Amino acid sequence: MRILFFLVFLCAFSFTGNAQTVHTSADTDYCVQLKAVKVVARWKNDTERYHYNQMRYYVTTILPYLNAATKLFEALDMEKRNTDISKRERRQFIEAKEDEMRNKFETEIKQLNVTQGVLLVKLIARQTDLNIYKALREFKNPFIALKWQAWARVNGMNLDRMYHPEEEHDLELIMEDLGYPLPASYAANNY
Repeated sequence: MRILFFLVFLCAFSFTGNAQTVHTSADTDYCVQLKAVKVVARWKNDTERYHYNQMRYYVTTILPYLNAATKLFEALDMEKRNTDISKRERRQFIEAKEDEMRNKFETEIKQLNVTQGVLLVKLIARQTDLNIYKALREFKNPFIALKWQAWARVNGMNLDRMYHPEEEHDLELIMEDLGYPLPASYAANNY
């Protein structure tokens, strides 16, 4: 509606000719010729617009969980690189972080629908540049990873696949619009 009003406003008050000054009795009026603007629809139909807006809403609802998961993976990665601790201490650290996240977010995460869960997994893979399946195998165990891979496959997803920004155009637009640019690791891969 705003765009339509703006276009009508421009059409009604556009002037032709080069920039020129027209003197009137008490005021000075400026006439400026504007460059032509091509307006292109972002969506082919209302259904596409609806799906885009729905995805945007879902992404905004899962952002707190995305931020927490990203911080968790960064902490786990730092702990994994630490050579001064034993495997047992590392496992205890992972279990403590898992319990912390479960206590903090379990009820909210259970209330997400399947689409929001799939988006959350995709965005975690995007922000951390990890293969989620391999991360689950490493941090938990192969059986847990297999269980979640089966859940993902039932819901049309594959955890054993890296995130590809060129395949998720709308999701990339939404994330950049919300202030989450594509991580630098993707720039190195020429995405």
